[in-house]
Amino acid sequence: MEPFFQQVLDKYPNDVKLVVKNFPLPSHKFAYKAATAALASNVQGKFWEFHSKLFNNYNAINDAKIQDIAKELGLDMEKFNKDMQSPAIKTLISRDVNNGKQIGVRGTPTIFINGKTLRNRSLPGIYQVIETELKKAS
Repeated sequence: MEPFFQQVLDKYPNDVKLVVKNFPLPSHKFAYKAATAALASNVQGKFWEFHSKLFNNYNAINDAKIQDIAKELGLDMEKFNKDMQSPAIKTLISRDVNNGKQIGVRGTPTIFINGKTLRNRSLPGIYQVIETELKKAS
């Protein structure tokens, strides 16, 4: 979905805001650690780069791969590893998961537009819902 998001943001730069929430699935052994790593990389301004590399390597994620990605992005490794243990990051993930459960998220990605679950996750489907919401707002 990430390439779609960029296209949507490019088409509606003043009308659409992208908010990413964490919902690491328990069925994926390294999902929680990957979410933690992405947020730890965000402290150094590299969230999207880290996020993209995680998804490009989703079937090979493990502790070593997470460290390799951080090194590849030139992160301060001491700071990154310290931030991986940050209670604030763990609290943020927990809050996102609890919020997701409250609103019915069962898997990822789940996309909401103005609080409504997006059913048609094609680019035209996304545009259609955005256009409908923009017409309601005007």
